[in-house]
Amino acid sequence: MTLVTDRSCDGLDPQPQAMRFDVHPRSYQGNHYVYAVLSRRARGVSIGINLNPDKICNFRCIYCQVDRRSASGIRRVDDDRLLAELTDILHTAAHEPLGRLVALEGVPAAYQRLADVAFSGDGEPTSHPQWHTWVKRIGELIDRECPSLAMTLITNASLFHRPRVREGLDRLAARGGQVWAKLDAGSEEHYRQVAGSSIPFERILDNIQEEAFRRPLVIQSLFYRLGNEGPPRTEIDAWAQRLADIVAGGGSLSGVQVTTVARKPPRADVTAIPEDGLEEIAQAAREHLPGIPVETFPARPGLAEESKGGRASGAGVSGTAGD
Repeated sequence: MTLVTDRSCDGLDPQPQAMRFDVHPRSYQGNHYVYAVLSRRARGVSIGINLNPDKICNFRCIYCQVDRRSASGIRRVDDDRLLAELTDILHTAAHEPLGRLVALEGVPAAYQRLADVAFSGDGEPTSHPQWHTWVKRIGELIDRECPSLAMTLITNASLFHRPRVREGLDRLAARGGQVWAKLDAGSEEHYRQVAGSSIPFERILDNIQEEAFRRPLVIQSLFYRLGNEGPPRTEIDAWAQRLADIVAGGGSLSGVQVTTVARKPPRADVTAIPEDGLEEIAQAAREHLPGIPVETFPARPGLAEESKGGRASGAGVSGTAGD
């Protein structure tokens, strides 16, 4: 395989990309599909795989950092190029210090590690018609270059019922990979506000329930302020009850991530919930989910919190992660 070389020199540029929690650009070293970010939840540097460079998504989340008002110049995935980009990064990671990949100045010591390869990007990863194949191909590449590196899917759970997606989920699980499934609402009304999607809320709930019955999931839930108002208490309680219903229905949750806006969304009136507000939301989940770790990830964690990997109750969620 030919490594990507349309840069200032063969392989990676001599000036590594700076790492920040509040900026997650999809561009990296001239790549089209593979990028690196500093992730709060990954507790380190996460290598992102963007299978949706056209920015088409079946959700239009109100807080999403992807600006869909402008068209993308890349409309499809070039398989050979994606594999070459990932090979370039993983090969360097396996044989060079992390500082060869990214600039580590200002990055807390606990985060100066390569955490995982994550399917994320500019749309729903499982909507790519060959996502299940990519799980296999990227897994084989990880095994060859960085055998201990984890793989994560960051998903809105809207397509779990499709046979090819389920095949990909099975392949991911066989590798020990994690699924982070989005659940940002407890009511249909709030779901509509958050997701901006025609997909029924019941479909999301059914898919999460079914997959959690098959194997443990991590639930990722992002809350925000619209104007100066956060979600009402009734909505928080409804969300926490949805989580309890998953477990009561035989599902298994390995953890819950309570997050807020960390990167600037296109809408200026969508802003982060303060850390104490996130803790209140997380506490509602803890009361409904005894024994299941619930962590908060504020918009700009302090260095002390960063070194501990977020604030948690009980054992921490395992250190595989993504965006």
